[in-house]
Amino acid sequence: MHYAQSPDDLLTLAQALDMSGFDFMQGILEGKHPAPPIGKTLNYHLHEVGDGRIVFRGAPLFDHCNPMGTVHGGWYGTLLDSAMACAVMTKVPKGSVYTTLEYKVNILRSIPLGMQVDTLGVTDHTGRSTGVAHGEIRGVEDGKLYATGSTTCIIMNP
Repeated sequence: MHYAQSPDDLLTLAQALDMSGFDFMQGILEGKHPAPPIGKTLNYHLHEVGDGRIVFRGAPLFDHCNPMGTVHGGWYGTLLDSAMACAVMTKVPKGSVYTTLEYKVNILRSIPLGMQVDTLGVTDHTGRSTGVAHGEIRGVEDGKLYATGSTTCIIMNP
């Protein structure tokens, strides 16, 4: 996985607008486009791309802990926001972009440090101006549900 190392590595808005959201996400998965640097920082990467469906895979590290030594809620939130919003992105047509308006996270149990998890995002609705999706974090080995989430995104035609 090639992560963007500087702003110059990222695609320009014009380049992004010249492809569908699905093609944009597939390009990251195939290594044609650099992955966002937040993935390197938080130790996760794009694992699967489908129509209205995304999976990120990662594992929390000690650097992602709160002062009590457990995985910070922001780690859960970032993975869920990425998966849910990118699921919406797969439905965005050429010439449009999106961004998250709001998201909600429900943490069900603590993820052990170093444990691989899959974060799934699935669209529920994608229209001309909004996209709605839900997500979940599950352990790769144990299949347990660790967190759920929901999001609303705005779709724009700049």
